[in-house]
Amino acid sequence: MSNDTAVLRSWKKLPDNRIGHALFSLGVVAKAPYFGTVVPTIVALEPGYCEVKAPKWFGIHNHIGTFHAIAACNLAEVAMGVLSEATVPGTHRWIPKSMNVQYLAKANSGLRAVAKLAELPDFTAITEGTDLIIPVAIYDNNGTEVVHADITTWVTPK
Repeated sequence: MSNDTAVLRSWKKLPDNRIGHALFSLGVVAKAPYFGTVVPTIVALEPGYCEVKAPKWFGIHNHIGTFHAIAACNLAEVAMGVLSEATVPGTHRWIPKSMNVQYLAKANSGLRAVAKLAELPDFTAITEGTDLIIPVAIYDNNGTEVVHADITTWVTPK
């Protein structure tokens, strides 16, 4: 029996191509419909790592025609949430607690969010609630980091 979470097992069952990524991403949006506002596509997933792309479309524009800051926050939460679902074992649960966001530059293109833990926590040592900060870097199509979010999740045993 694998130690993979249900989300990670689902990811691995699908082909590693556009169709598999689109199907998985539709499942994520079905589970958390608000994520659909940024039309996310999960393109990479493993414990402690999630990469999500979102197109620039008129539904996420702000008053100057760039990717709206709060839409970028939504994208950050998609990356953090899918990372958490793929990383936190079934013996524990998680919930977002806070988000510290820095808007670094205008986002004039679609975006790519990368949520990455420097190291995986030892979940067996988490016997009480603990904060787990998940950094999310959001890049434009030129590779410039336009938004950075540190999302604190509250992780507890079930």
